[in-house]
Amino acid sequence: MSTTTIRLPDDLKARVERLATAGGGTVHAFIIEAIAEVAEQRERREAFHAEAERRWKKMLRTGEYIAHEDLREYAMALARGDKPAPPPVRTMEPDELARLRTRARRSAEAK
Repeated sequence: MSTTTIRLPDDLKARVERLATAGGGTVHAFIIEAIAEVAEQRERREAFHAEAERRWKKMLRTGEYIAHEDLREYAMALARGDKPAPPPVRTMEPDELARLRTRARRSAEAK
C-alpha cells in the first residue's frame, strides 16, 4: 500500500472529521471510501460512454435501431413487473442512413 499526502482546506477537513466521527469511523477510512466511490462512478461513466460509442458506430454501420416509443413501452412493462418481448429492431431506409452518416461525419469533423 502506498502513502499519499493531501492538503485539505480547513473547512473541508472539519466536515470530514465530523462526518467520520458521526459515522463511527476514522478520517482515513472516510477519505478512502470517498475516493473509492468517486473512482467507481467515473469508471461506470467511462464504461457507459464506451458502450454508447460502440452502439452508435454499430447503428451507423448497420442502420439498425430501436424506436424510442418501442423502448419506452418495453421499459414501462418491465417497471410494472411484466415480462415483455424485447422491442423490435428497425432498419433505416438507405437514404435515411446516408443522411445520418453525413451528419455524423460533419459533426465529427467539427470537433
